[in-house]
Amino acid sequence: MRTVIFRTFAPYLSALMVLFSIFVLLRGHNEPGGGFIGGLIAASALAIFGIACGVASVRRAIVFHPMSISGFGLFIGALAGTLSFFKDQPFMTSQWLIFEMFGVEIALSTPLIFDIGVYLVVVGAIGSIALSLEERETD
Repeated sequence: MRTVIFRTFAPYLSALMVLFSIFVLLRGHNEPGGGFIGGLIAASALAIFGIACGVASVRRAIVFHPMSISGFGLFIGALAGTLSFFKDQPFMTSQWLIFEMFGVEIALSTPLIFDIGVYLVVVGAIGSIALSLEERETD
């Protein structure tokens, strides 16, 4: 399946899929989406890029090992839950920081940080599985 058309089109498709996965991640609390679905879309983008251009080029593109990305996401998710302890509230109680920038109100929350952690865990774990399967297929 490594046709010239697929190898040419895959990097653009993968970039578009990663951009869409970030969109799905960020809108996850107000509408359908979130860290898990966004992570699956991004991991699919890595798999498509790996099929088209090879596993070595994917590993160069993501810089870090996929399981390191997953571990960092787990750390971020746990950190989002512990922030509630500083306000003497139960674990995983939502905390909000609302500020205004250029006339637009921006609300940052610990659920968003937790979703980013879930996103990274899913991208790392599924990406690692996909890359290892693609490596075995080429051997």
